[in-house]
Amino acid sequence: MSVVVRVPAQLRSLTGGVGEVKVEASGSLKDTLDEMFLKYPDLKARILDDSGALRRFVNIFVSDEDIRFQEGLDTKVSDGQVISIVPAVAGG
Repeated sequence: MSVVVRVPAQLRSLTGGVGEVKVEASGSLKDTLDEMFLKYPDLKARILDDSGALRRFVNIFVSDEDIRFQEGLDTKVSDGQVISIVPAVAGG
């Protein structure tokens, strides 16, 4: 089963300019991201911290639902879903 991961412009230099990456989903979001990191290893440090948790200023949505209000990185991923990586915007 495959999903599409949307990569924000700020991280596209790490994917060779690609904005959407097709990834074989493995059940959980964490497993799916790990599959993407095999192809684009430099993305991992920008999305996850050293303990493997989602970085504070990175948001991930699975089918438009924020994973922080679901099961986090354990959120289940189904065939055909779209995963969006969205950097948090701050300012004042």
